[in-house]
Amino acid sequence: MRGQARPPRRAFAALALLAASALAWPLAQAADGGKEIRIAHVYSKTGPLEAYGKQTQTGFLMGLDYATNGTMTVAGRKLVVIEKDDQGKPDVGKSLLAAAYGDDKADIAVGPSSSGVALALLPVAEEYKKILLVEPAVADAITGEKWNKYIFRTGRNSSQDAISNAVALDKPGTVVATLAQDYAFGRDGVRAFKDAVKKAKIVHEEYLPTNTTDFTAGAQRLIDKLKDQPGRKVIFIIWAGAGNPFKIADLDLKRYGIEIATGGNILPAMTAYKQFPGMEGATYYYFGIPKNPVNEWLVANHYKQYKTPPDFFTAGGMTAAIAIVEALKKTAGDTSTNKLIKTMEGMSFETPKGKMTFRAEDHQALQAMYHFRIKVDPAFAWGVPELVREIKPEEMNVPIRNKR
Repeated sequence: MRGQARPPRRAFAALALLAASALAWPLAQAADGGKEIRIAHVYSKTGPLEAYGKQTQTGFLMGLDYATNGTMTVAGRKLVVIEKDDQGKPDVGKSLLAAAYGDDKADIAVGPSSSGVALALLPVAEEYKKILLVEPAVADAITGEKWNKYIFRTGRNSSQDAISNAVALDKPGTVVATLAQDYAFGRDGVRAFKDAVKKAKIVHEEYLPTNTTDFTAGAQRLIDKLKDQPGRKVIFIIWAGAGNPFKIADLDLKRYGIEIATGGNILPAMTAYKQFPGMEGATYYYFGIPKNPVNEWLVANHYKQYKTPPDFFTAGGMTAAIAIVEALKKTAGDTSTNKLIKTMEGMSFETPKGKMTFRAEDHQALQAMYHFRIKVDPAFAWGVPELVREIKPEEMNVPIRNKR
């Protein structure tokens, strides 16, 4: 148009470039976000359950490697793991999970090591409407009265522990006293054990602080309750983390005809089992027991990388990773929560323990447990749990404890 100055051609180019950049930036961000699947792992890197957390973390990374055939991708999307140290503290775990969902844009979370921390995390998953896959925290309340629909669990629960241990201990004429830690894991464990026991008689429950190192007073109360009872007398121990409750054997329990029984544990804790050849119980996992291709891969690769066998919680970490990858494969990489929930409810998947299935009603993974008898073998630093028999998922009537 005559009489009006035109903007220089260079200015037009600059404005066009600026406009294009303004449009392209959010598109590029969306594309980048779409390429990654972000998984937060909240666990005890430090704190009283540090050993458990480290094993879970090792198993989780090995499981992602196994389930993706070494690609760390599903449906063309890269898996990114964001690690958070809850230190075994519920308030710390709660804030870390909120940060993972809110700030780190995690699509899904896994953890934690402690039942106390897990109970603090459940409402956070509900608030952010994101899945929390619980591994390895055990308390029944997690998939029971405190449960919400965003919670799944690959780890076993207190009822599965209790029902399988009852297979070994629940005999007529047997009298049992329990020794457990005074928090969710211990109290839910004893409650579930009492529910599972039908023939034996439970005469006392002893709860001690989680950081107990001197068991003398507690042991004396247990002895006093059991020593004059007729029949077989057993102290059943439910313990996690620090402290060695097996020190109670130093009080000459044999003098009163009292035995000790317990479930499986990590290998360092099972060095104490060498004192009790023939002791029976049930375990979630021991590397020498399950016979399947997934466990063979785990054992061989763990020996190759770490020169040691995989431990109790290593298998759980691997299982959690396999469950996530299987679900993502079924959704073709879609991480929308409702689609994942629909996919995972009733989903079966192969693990180092064989097939597991997420029960639709409470999202608890139904799984095998193993009745064992301790054998002392000079080749091993720990008491070796020899398989008496596999207790299959369908044999265990695991209660549904939520209010769905």
